[in-house]
Amino acid sequence: MMKKVLFATSEAYPLIKTGGLADVSGSLPAALHALGQDVRILMPGYASAIAAGQFKPVKVLQEDRGIAILEGPLPGSTVPVWLLTHNDYFDRPGNPYLGPDGQPWPDNPERFSLLSHVAVEIAMDRLGLGWKPDLVHCNDWQTGLAPALLADEPNRPATVFTIHNLAYQGVFPYERFLKLHLPSRFWSSEALEFYGQFSFIKGGLVFSDRINTVSPTYAKEIQSPEFGYGLEGLLKHRRARLSGILNGIDANAWNPATDPLIPVNYDVQSIASRRYNKLALQKSFRLNQDETIFVLAWVGRLVQQKGIDLIIDLLPQLMRMPLQMIVLGSGEARYEQTLRQWARLYPDRIAIKLGYDEASAHLVEAGTDLFLMPSRFEPCGLNQMYSQRYGAVPLVRRVGGLADTVADANPIHLGAGTATGIVFDEATADALYQAIGRGFALYQNPMVWRKIQQAGMSKDFSWEFSAQHYLTLYDLALNDRAKAESLLRRAAVS
Repeated sequence: MMKKVLFATSEAYPLIKTGGLADVSGSLPAALHALGQDVRILMPGYASAIAAGQFKPVKVLQEDRGIAILEGPLPGSTVPVWLLTHNDYFDRPGNPYLGPDGQPWPDNPERFSLLSHVAVEIAMDRLGLGWKPDLVHCNDWQTGLAPALLADEPNRPATVFTIHNLAYQGVFPYERFLKLHLPSRFWSSEALEFYGQFSFIKGGLVFSDRINTVSPTYAKEIQSPEFGYGLEGLLKHRRARLSGILNGIDANAWNPATDPLIPVNYDVQSIASRRYNKLALQKSFRLNQDETIFVLAWVGRLVQQKGIDLIIDLLPQLMRMPLQMIVLGSGEARYEQTLRQWARLYPDRIAIKLGYDEASAHLVEAGTDLFLMPSRFEPCGLNQMYSQRYGAVPLVRRVGGLADTVADANPIHLGAGTATGIVFDEATADALYQAIGRGFALYQNPMVWRKIQQAGMSKDFSWEFSAQHYLTLYDLALNDRAKAESLLRRAAVS
């Protein structure tokens, strides 16, 4: 049965991207659309997003302030996108959340409150767009007010709220709550109040019909103090409505058999050709070209959450091993500086490329032997899925989506032919070193290593698989909403 879904988000690839939220917001609606669903994306009309697509005005809300709705297809698909424009709030360059000084834009509460209010107006078909969704799917704190505001609406659509990273909650002082003129009943610990401040994300967690996050393990982890960031009690209270669905990957963009960004294409049957990409990777990063040497790689943000400090702590020991190390990414200045120093000390063993570019990321996946992801927490993660698809063996910590997507090369999985990577438990340099040592030992046995690669390349991480699970979640939310409506009608009659 076709469902009408309004997908509210603050970013979507390829219009604008700062992280995994954009990947989901660009890929999931397209996958649902391919399954016959009527999905429409609502997001802010940042200047760069408008420039990245073909949009035309369909509704002017306040002409003097440039508040309007533009419509056009998500580039590369036929999924309709509605961009909410505002001269002061969204027509600014750079990061959508942070100013040039690296600090959050001071008016973020007003900006994303407006996005949520417009989501409600579209959901209730009050803007004259001639379309009312069956369900509103909100994502992260920037759209958290929408489920709360919809809760007051009669005959409202069902609501689903997805947590992509609970570390970002949209928490602001009480004065900002007053400035937004929200219903006074929202100022309650059972609504948006959060330790004397107010929290956007609580709007989604308290009022949505269903809550989900981006992996089954992370859905359990956020109910604990270690990962809950003060919201673990609320999430535990709503655990009957909380679930986890793994993100998918763009199986067309990340396909070693057709990838135009790598020198030699290959698949699981022709994996032997992968060695040419390893040589190309070494050449690109100005390392000695040797297809027999063990190559370790990292792609991502250089921040403590990702465990880059653990790798840096290990570099003295790793440089006593016959291996090469490649790092692609940017982040905290202290980590960048330290890595530069190590690259100067060992120019033939360590290569650093600060920043990010898509071509280099694809080449790393197509050429490295071991891909490092020792994250302290990881709601889902995508690189470990890219790695498996490309025959790069991922080394991950047993957290979040990493635990759900990588099968450790232990005796049981090796015997069954299902091992796809190396998994370790403790967030310590010693535990990581032991895991790298296991990887190095396995690499010495080419037949075993090849079986691990082939098992990873044979897994299905496509969005179609994940989208089917979202359709089931939507059915649950719609049933919950229908039951609630039935109870309200009965109460009104009695």
